[in-house]
Amino acid sequence: MRFELYRDAQGHWRWRLRVPNGNVIADSAEGYARREDCEHGIALVKGCAAASTVDMTTKIA
Repeated sequence: MRFELYRDAQGHWRWRLRVPNGNVIADSAEGYARREDCEHGIALVKGCAAASTVDMTTKIA
């Protein structure tokens, strides 16, 4: 897997997470004005390895 850092058509910084078969499995969903902020977003995702999984189909709204 790899994170790709790039600029969109409006010049905003974005990231996407691509797996070896070429598919994108996650993206920033928003553009960042500063590259540093985009890199911080990548770091946050990298740090979420210990995040729990919640089955929302068993939750009552």
